[in-house]
Amino acid sequence: MKTIALVTSGGDAPGMNAAIRAVTRLAYAKGFHVYGFEKGWEGLITNTFHKLTPRSVGGIIHLGGTILRTSRCDAFKTSEGIEKAARTLAENRIASLIVIGGNGSFKGAHALSKKTATQIIGIPATIDNDVFGTNETIGFDTAVNTAVAEIDKIRDTAVSHERIFIVEVMGRTRGFLAAAIGLAVGAETILVPEAEINEAEIVKTVKENTAKGKRSGIIVAAEGVRNTSKLAKTIEKETGAEVRFSILGYAQRGGNPTARSRLLACLFAEKAVELATLGKENSIVGIQDGRITHIKLEESCSREKPSNQQLVALAKALAT
Repeated sequence: MKTIALVTSGGDAPGMNAAIRAVTRLAYAKGFHVYGFEKGWEGLITNTFHKLTPRSVGGIIHLGGTILRTSRCDAFKTSEGIEKAARTLAENRIASLIVIGGNGSFKGAHALSKKTATQIIGIPATIDNDVFGTNETIGFDTAVNTAVAEIDKIRDTAVSHERIFIVEVMGRTRGFLAAAIGLAVGAETILVPEAEINEAEIVKTVKENTAKGKRSGIIVAAEGVRNTSKLAKTIEKETGAEVRFSILGYAQRGGNPTARSRLLACLFAEKAVELATLGKENSIVGIQDGRITHIKLEESCSREKPSNQQLVALAKALAT
C-alpha cells in the first residue's frame, strides 16, 4: 500500500483541520496509509509523525487551528534541513506529500521537491489569500467574517463618539484581506501594501465626508502598510476629527471555520487525493472561475497573484 503524508506549515488558518480530515478519509478509501508530520517542516526534519485514520480525524471539521500543529522552522531554510526532510520522505517511503499552507509553505515545498522523488501537492490554506493559482484559499472567508464582526462593533463606537477609526487587519505584504474586509464593512478608505499612502487624498476624503454630514468613519489598513500612526495624527491636525487606532491581531487566524472554508477544504482535499492516486507532477490545487483545478507547483511559486484593486475602487465608489 502506498503512503500519503500530510504537513501543515506556516501560519495556521481556519479549515486546516477540515482538510486534514478530508484527505485522510478520502485517501483511506483509496487504499493509502496516511501519516501526519507534526509541527510543520520541523516534523519532517526530526521524523516526527503519527498515523492518521478515519477515526483519529473524527470531530475536527469544525475546529480552528491544526491538530498537526505548525511552526516557523528556521532549519528548513538551510540546505541541510531540506536534505534531512528529503531523507525522511525516502526512509518512510512516502509516495505523496500533501502540504497544507500558504505561499511561503509552497516555496519551501518547491525547494524540497528538488531533493526528493516524492510527489508534492499543495492545498492552499492561508487567510492572506495570496497563493497564485487559486481565486480563494481555505481560511480566507473565515478571517474576513471574523474581522467584519469586530469592525461592525467598532463602528458602533465610532458613530456614538463621532470618531474616525483606523483598523489594522492582517496582511504583511498583500492586501487581499484588507480589500475584502473594507468593502464588506463599508470602509471610507482601504489601505493596502501594494499602493502608497496618499495622505492628502485621505484628508480630502475625510473633509468631503464631513461636508456631507458624516461624523464618523472607518479606515481599514493592512498591517503591511506603514506610517498609519502618522496618518492618524495628520488627519486629526488637518481636519480636527478625533482619530483612534485599533489592531485586530491574531483573532483573525482563529475560530471555527465558516461553511465556505470547510467546503473548500473538502473540495481541495478531493482533488489532492485524486492527483496523488494518479501520481502526477508536483502541483497545487485551487479554485478558478468556480472550478476545482490544479497548476504546477513551480508555476505557483514563480508567479505573483495579481492584487484586486477593483475591490478598493468599488469600496471608494460606495462610500459616497
